[in-house]
Amino acid sequence: MRYSALALIKQAFQGNRGWTPAWREPQPKAHYDVIIVGGGGHGLATAYYLAKEFGVKNIAVLEKGYLGSGNVGRNTTIVRSNYLLPGNEPFYEFSLKLWEGLEQDLNYNVMLSQRGIINLFHNDADRDAHIRRGNAMWMEGVPAELLDRETLKKMMPFLNFDHARFPIMGGLLQKRAGTARHDAVAWGFARGADRHGVDLIQHCEVTGIRRENGVVMGVETSRGFIGCGKLGLAAAGNTSVVGQMAGLKLPIESHVLQAFVTEGLKPCIDHVITYGAGHFYISQSDKGGLVFGAEIDGYSSYAQRGNLATVEHVMEEGVTMIPGLSRVRVLRSWAGVMDMSMDGSPIISRTDIDNLYLNCGWCYGGFKATPASGFCFAHLIAKGETHPAARFLRLDRFERGYPIDEHGAGPQPNLH
Repeated sequence: MRYSALALIKQAFQGNRGWTPAWREPQPKAHYDVIIVGGGGHGLATAYYLAKEFGVKNIAVLEKGYLGSGNVGRNTTIVRSNYLLPGNEPFYEFSLKLWEGLEQDLNYNVMLSQRGIINLFHNDADRDAHIRRGNAMWMEGVPAELLDRETLKKMMPFLNFDHARFPIMGGLLQKRAGTARHDAVAWGFARGADRHGVDLIQHCEVTGIRRENGVVMGVETSRGFIGCGKLGLAAAGNTSVVGQMAGLKLPIESHVLQAFVTEGLKPCIDHVITYGAGHFYISQSDKGGLVFGAEIDGYSSYAQRGNLATVEHVMEEGVTMIPGLSRVRVLRSWAGVMDMSMDGSPIISRTDIDNLYLNCGWCYGGFKATPASGFCFAHLIAKGETHPAARFLRLDRFERGYPIDEHGAGPQPNLH
């Protein structure tokens, strides 16, 4: 069924009894040309583009829970491409361009809101770093605008401009950035993949990867063995666990990243705002809640929950930037499991095993990368060649000495 205003009117007159399920619930086949492990945003997007753009039809996505139960449904929904380094900026700009046409492509409302993102800075060194980032963006054809203190005061008078340690001196604006509805993104890609014949197998946990003579033959699952020609891993924070089933020891660590939402408020924050003196970021949802988060928890974990020390730290950062937050009630929190790479940048790559492909290491940038990640991973699996936008994101960059250290924190994942 194609969604449209006409279909909405028709169903209204029929008592909404004619809507069909968004996707099928198929039984797994004995063999697929391609199996994608992970039914989150990246796995679903990969399957969608494999079928739509590259003509691969016999595809399955295996998800141990329900579709969208991982990080794609556990994030702060920010979409942007304001990166610095050549390995990241073109890739995320490619993703942002896909975002801008995604609703028409999927025939699904992902609630993309290009409200703009403002990265605040607090001293002269910060300002120079933001100028450098803005110039790097312009060199890739991506508009950026440096805002001074007075302009920001008119736009966002609720900020703490005169903090004793971290006064706000200005910010870098990317107008095309914004937010999207995380659940809708998962559902849209799932529906699109299903429409192109992809089998979406929920509650099917991969328990082993079967190899013969060094070649992947298929996966052992909670629903039996399923054979495949090619296997793509898009399991986010569980990538290291799944990778070990094939003998891979990957340069990633799994850490928890918490997010929070407040009670509903009248419209007060028009942009996405990030705090330059920390890693705090905040926006306002369509329902009025303030959605925010900050740094990862400082220890490795596979649990989708965080600790109270990090909760306190996030609240301190938020109130430091916006004192009025101290009077707002937080309704709930949640956490995703981040696969933190050694340089803070993603990995889209083939492995030493010919028919095993890897999509991981997304750190904080997984949600915003969803369309480009899926497209580039699909390109790699279908053609055996790296997509130009992802040419710097190969796994062997660590061995070759070409890390993409966007944050400048060195080879320590929990610092990125």
